[in-house]
Amino acid sequence: MARGPQGGRDNRRREEEDDGFTDKLVHINRVAKVVKGGRRFGFAALVVVGDQKGRVGFGRGKAREVPEAIRKASEAAKRDLIFVPLRDGRTLHHDVKGRHGAGKVILRSAPPGTGIIAGGPMRAVFETVGMSDVVAKSLGSSNPYNMVRATFDALKRQMHPKDIASQRGLKLATLQERRRDLIGEEV
Repeated sequence: MARGPQGGRDNRRREEEDDGFTDKLVHINRVAKVVKGGRRFGFAALVVVGDQKGRVGFGRGKAREVPEAIRKASEAAKRDLIFVPLRDGRTLHHDVKGRHGAGKVILRSAPPGTGIIAGGPMRAVFETVGMSDVVAKSLGSSNPYNMVRATFDALKRQMHPKDIASQRGLKLATLQERRRDLIGEEV
């Protein structure tokens, strides 16, 4: 490993924070392993990373110290990023449901000025993806790991109107015109 001017290791983490990603610590869990001399404590971290422009990912990390667990989780999150199409850069294109295990979530698009109406782990995901208006409800499990995975399942099901129009063999303008007629809003 490269050595810095003081003879210690380079702090490469600073460089990674400048690459446009923001990370949020969702949950930290202390785990114990019973050994001959007593208990050995470790930490498991759940982190959500995003660029606030539609790319987001989550990761888990385990280590003996909290900062190391968070660093590992952040690196894991940056390896598995997904892209979420946003309407006007602030909300979802359509309502969607997601599920993982016993955790279920419902995500709904919202008009401007609504804000993020979501609890705990889902709020962290929406803030890092760059959404400013969304209404979400979690059903079933309140386990942060299941809630984050269910939210990601829902976000993966989010489709851009261009994709829907091409699947139906329509032009995008025709599809948006139908939406305007049904909802009565300006798209």
